[in-house]
Amino acid sequence: MSHPELAKLADEYYDWTLRTQPIQATLRGVHDYDTEIGEFSREAEDRQIGELRGFATRALAIDEEGLSQQDRITRDVLLHECQSTADVMETRQAEMAVSHTIGIQTLLPVVVPQLPIETAEHGEAFIERFAKSGAAFTELKDRLAEGVARGRAPMRSTAEKTVAQIDGMLASPVEADPFTRAKTPAGADEAEWRGRLVSLVADEIRPALQLYRDFIADNVVPVGRSDEEAGLKWLADGEETYSRLVKQHTSLAMDPEEIHQIGLDQIAQLDEEYRQLGSEMFGTSNLPEIYAHLRDDADLHFKEGSEIVKASEVAMAKAKAAMGDWFGRLPQADCTVAETPTGPIAFYFPPAPDGSRPGTFFVNTTDPTMWGRYQIEAFAFHEGIPGHHLQLAIAQELEDIPEFRKHALVTVYAEGWGLYTERLADEMGIYGSTLDRFGMLAADSMRAGRLVVDTGIHAKGWSREQAIQYVLENSPLTRGTVEGEVDRYISMPGQALAYMIGRLEIMRMRAEAEESMGDRFDIKGFHDTVLSSGLVPMPTLDRMVKEWAQAG
Repeated sequence: MSHPELAKLADEYYDWTLRTQPIQATLRGVHDYDTEIGEFSREAEDRQIGELRGFATRALAIDEEGLSQQDRITRDVLLHECQSTADVMETRQAEMAVSHTIGIQTLLPVVVPQLPIETAEHGEAFIERFAKSGAAFTELKDRLAEGVARGRAPMRSTAEKTVAQIDGMLASPVEADPFTRAKTPAGADEAEWRGRLVSLVADEIRPALQLYRDFIADNVVPVGRSDEEAGLKWLADGEETYSRLVKQHTSLAMDPEEIHQIGLDQIAQLDEEYRQLGSEMFGTSNLPEIYAHLRDDADLHFKEGSEIVKASEVAMAKAKAAMGDWFGRLPQADCTVAETPTGPIAFYFPPAPDGSRPGTFFVNTTDPTMWGRYQIEAFAFHEGIPGHHLQLAIAQELEDIPEFRKHALVTVYAEGWGLYTERLADEMGIYGSTLDRFGMLAADSMRAGRLVVDTGIHAKGWSREQAIQYVLENSPLTRGTVEGEVDRYISMPGQALAYMIGRLEIMRMRAEAEESMGDRFDIKGFHDTVLSSGLVPMPTLDRMVKEWAQAG
């Protein structure tokens, strides 16, 4: 029996998340807010900060002594989300929210085709929602104006690239716009529906996007930070802002200097693994030569997007076949692979809770040559199976926990698990070759490098080029890939830390459980313990694993 006051609070908080994130609500199959696009004003942000603080105060007033295990988890997750989100919202990131890597113009083409439009009512709501684009982009523009007035702006080069990106979108045929590819409602006339979407794009969405683009070009670009001053370090409140972002994304109170050193240590440990595989694969243990083989050999890179999709599907099929030996609990939802022309090089989109949409591993195939053939398996295992798909699909399918926990946003858990599974796949024996195992090392280089580079940029004041050179010198990644990665770290301070910090924490917990349990340790039991309560902060997961080990 759940604690009644906590259960009530959890339900109210989930309703609040749906109301304040209406597009996410629709993606989850909740259609109560289908006509809403969201609020982006300073006034709305202030109100939401106050509401989050209120939820946290009520949670703190509930004594955790005497709570059941699941109620303690509920309280922990709610406090983490509410406190860290409010803390970060107070740093006013919206005032600098221009990015060619994660900006709204890159997210909409991915999200819109995923929106469930099953009925005529859903179709009408879709039109009504995006007819509000003008108001939404005006609010986004006003937040940027606040930033300009306060001497806070994004990096100039990312603002310039964002303008160019939007120019490309506006120059494309209206009929090819992502909005015109929205699903046709059941029973609707296809031609008539497409015509309405074309009108929506031409009369509402594109004019709003044009005004947003013009404001960035005319007002943000001229005052943007140089590539030499890319990070938060160069802002008056940069140190406090970065501290809050580190706490949000790691769920731990870690000093940037400590994180930086962990990254350097991890890079050093990887060197020996590269040398061993390099001797086996290329006949050399020289790191620059190994990196050059992986980076520059055209035969080790893809040429067609369809090849990337096929290789990803083969990798996930191998993982599916092996899952039963390593996990007691498996997801009911399937996971598929799809191409995308925007966004990160690879990412995962969870299934619809009602089963109408499978989990999807998206691969960005705009430039297939950026993909090394050796990278596919590690990416597929991380983003798909046994990585994010097991984690997020299982979370959505859990019963007897508050609804908000099925969709919790705990970056360090999500990305730590994804990175953990890349090494787990090696234990499972599902990497196909020595070349594919290089992909595992390359992925580790990227994530270890993130600890060095993210803290370097935002805490130490590294330039964009300094960060790029560090990753190039310590990984086989191509310059194009590295530039995109570094621009992402600049635009999303702290998020890149979650991967390796989370992986190291999960590995530490596993090692401690193995040591304390000895022959009683069961890998399925460990994995089910980690996966069977949804996404949780690291201190909570540590307690859960210790309790499992003591009871096992």
